[in-house]
Parts: sequence; structure tokens; C-alpha cells
Amino acid sequence: MRVECLPQERDPIARQELDKVSVLPGQKFKINFSHYSGYVNVNEESGRALFYWFIEAEENPEDKPLVLWLNGGPGCSSIAYGEAEEIGPFHIEADGSTIYLNPYSWNKVANILFLDSPVGVGFSYSNTSSDIFTNGDKRTAEDSLAFLLKWFERFPQYKGREFYLTGESYAGHYVPQLSEAIVDYNKAAGEKIINIKGFMVGNALTDDHRDHLGVFQFMWSAGLISDETFKLLNDLCDYQPFIHTSNSCDNMLDIASQELGNIDPYSIFTPPCPASASQSNRLLKRMKVIGHVNEKYDPCTEKHSVVYFNHPEVQKALHVDKEFAPAKWDTCSDAVNINWKDSPITVLDIYRKLIHEGLRIWVFSGDTDSIIPVTSTRYSIDALRLPTVKPWRAWYDGSQVGGWTQEYEGLTFVSVRGAGHEVPLHKPKLALSLIKSYLAGTSMPKQQLPGRSCDGLLLEAWRKSGRRDSCEAFIDREQEEVVA
Repeated sequence: MRVECLPQERDPIARQELDKVSVLPGQKFKINFSHYSGYVNVNEESGRALFYWFIEAEENPEDKPLVLWLNGGPGCSSIAYGEAEEIGPFHIEADGSTIYLNPYSWNKVANILFLDSPVGVGFSYSNTSSDIFTNGDKRTAEDSLAFLLKWFERFPQYKGREFYLTGESYAGHYVPQLSEAIVDYNKAAGEKIINIKGFMVGNALTDDHRDHLGVFQFMWSAGLISDETFKLLNDLCDYQPFIHTSNSCDNMLDIASQELGNIDPYSIFTPPCPASASQSNRLLKRMKVIGHVNEKYDPCTEKHSVVYFNHPEVQKALHVDKEFAPAKWDTCSDAVNINWKDSPITVLDIYRKLIHEGLRIWVFSGDTDSIIPVTSTRYSIDALRLPTVKPWRAWYDGSQVGGWTQEYEGLTFVSVRGAGHEVPLHKPKLALSLIKSYLAGTSMPKQQLPGRSCDGLLLEAWRKSGRRDSCEAFIDREQEEVVA
């Protein structure tokens, strides 16, 4: 029997209009950009469908790149974290019903696509219930690729657009794996079906051995754990997988948790809520669920996103299908996380492959995170043995140090000063500076000395110098000489 498609299914523009979001509940402000949300079927046989929220750039979306954001877990929602408290424009007030506009949203510089992946996360679902218990890295990459290919059919105006992948935490697996899948797909097709240009990940799970090594060293050097615990963690956990650790390693993580006391290991210098209960088992749980943040930056704040996204009127506005909506929407799925199947011990091999392919690869790290700290990231980068192109230096937000950076052949590292595990949550202005530099393919900003702009006497000096590079490059050189 032949099944006829509905007109809107044949016409991508009509389908876009069906996915277009008009006004969100609790929105008391006007916006100057369009946004869309809905489902894309990624496997007809089992009925797997992934939920997305696409937010166009504030200005000239037709000229801006397309950026995909993924959160980790595994099992955590990119909409709950990436959109609602990190890089998205719509953030949620403490009442769980009102939203406000994020002044540092990444849609100031790009079109942002948030994807809840794999099935069982957020509003993504499967008609085959067993799929929720059989997720793993391999199928997540396959389904995410299928999603992108169908999404571009629904939004053909973005075909050929510069495409970048970004994410944090366990997305340190998702992002490189999906990037590799796209590169391989393009090669097999003999053309660039998806115009991938690069990827950027933050506080990212990369290599189990080096990540563990960095975690334990960070906690010890920050004075969070004892010498004895540091030694035993290295003995019992060092070569353990990050996702499903042994009982002996779990026991040591529990001891480490007790030694840490009532602090937030995702941001070790953030004052904890005075009313918080004991820290016992918290680190243990978080070490297992990479990127599963139980509270927002303020640990006394309620889970605003849980309240907001469970409102029936919010789900209706976002085109959530009642038939497939979870009984209770949550930020992360324990069922997905606990039953995670395949998780390779390292993705450094993918880095080597994609560096060779010429992708723009950046790795950033909030330097107050103890879950996947800056030490872990630096150990992993060191294992790649890449030649240095530009040496270690401070980068600046105006006159203030924003962090530190080093540029290698094929990869750029950026630390973000004072940021925790979720860099855009803790330091949103610095995170916006980061994505601006990344998309432009330029180094992180240098210190701007007072009055050093490309006009007046400096412009005249540049002209008289006869130099062929830009006036801005001339100023940079002048500044380096002053600082030296």
C-alpha cells in the first residue's frame, strides 16, 4: 500500500512553520529572532525520535554559522543545561514559570541547535522501550548523524552553512565521535554533505587514564583530600573506566567525598548552601554521571528547569507530543546513564585523525572544576605530542585576565579563569568571548592597554611604519613590546 505524505511533510518550509515557536510561557519580552522545536525521526524501524530546539542568530542569521551544542551525562539534556542555563537566550527565573533573556547568549554570534540525545533524554523517545536501556556511544553517534541529515532536509537554507560542534563533559565523547561520523559520511558520499569546519569541547571526558590522573592530582593539590586518599585513588581508580568503575574504586571515591565535605565539586570555590545536607556520596554520584549537575550555580536554587519544562503549556509551546512525553520530564535520565553500554577508554585517536583532516579543534577548561579539571585536560593534550605554535600566555577580557591559552599545531587550548564545570554558567561573558574567537579562527584576546585603538596617532604611526600587516597587528606588536 502506498502511503501519501502530507503536504507539510513534502514541503520543508511548511514543516518549519509547524515547528516554529511563537511565544513561550512566562516570556515578558520581545525577541528579534526566530526559534523552532520538534522531533526528527532517526530510526523508523524502532521508532526512535530525537527532540531539538533551534534558535536562530539575533542578527543576519543567513550570514552566521550553525553551531550544535551537546551536553553529557551520559543521559543529560542539552536543553536543560545548554539552553536553559548556559549558552541559550532563554533562562529561567527562580519561580520556575518566568523566563528572562540571557545577555551573553551564543545566538549573538551564531545559529544554535540544541539536541537531546540519545533517546530517553529530555523529550527524545523511542517506541521500542528496550532502546532506553541499550544506549551507548556508537548508537548515539549514528542516531545523531541521522538526525542532522534529516534536519538539513527540513531546514534546507542551512545546507552548506559552516557547521561547528560544541559541548561539555561527556560530550567530550559525543562531539569528536559525531565529528568523525560526519567526516566519514562526507568521504563516502564523495562530497561535503555537511560542511563541518571543526569542534570545541569544554571540561571534556577524553581519556579515562589521564582524566583520572588529573582529577586526583587536582583534588590533592587544591588541598581537598588527604595524602593517603590521593595515593589510594591512584592505586585503585587510575586505570578504571570513568563510566562503570569497580566497587573498590567506588569506595575510595566515597571516602574522597567525605573528605571534601560540603562543597560543590563542580565549582570548588562556590559557597555551598547553608541548608545543604551532608556531601556524602555526592562526588561518587557525580563522578559516575559526568556532567550531571544536581543544582544550578547557586546550590540553594531550585531546579528551575524541572519546574518550567513540566508545565503543560510549556510543552505545548515547544510542540512536545503528549503521546510520547515522559510522565515527568527531568534534566537527566538515570535509566540511560546506569545502563550505558559502550564507552571507549579514550577518544585521543579520533583527535589525531581529525587534526589530520584539518578541522578547527579547540579545548577549553573552567579552572575551578574538580570533576574533569584543567589538569585532566592538559594531561590528555600532552599525550597528543603536538608541536607548539604559540606559547602559553594569559588572555584578556578588557584589562582583566580571562584565563590562559596555548596554541598547538592542530589544536588550541583555553582555560577560563574562575569558571567551574559549566563554563558558560559560571563565566558567561568570558564564554561568549571564547566562542567569538573560536568561530572567527583568531587567538584569544590580548590585553588592551588604555587608549590603544586603531585611530589617531597610532593610525598615523602605522601608516608611517610602511608595514604590510594590519593596523591592529601593528598595535599588538607595540603592546607586546610595552608589556615585555
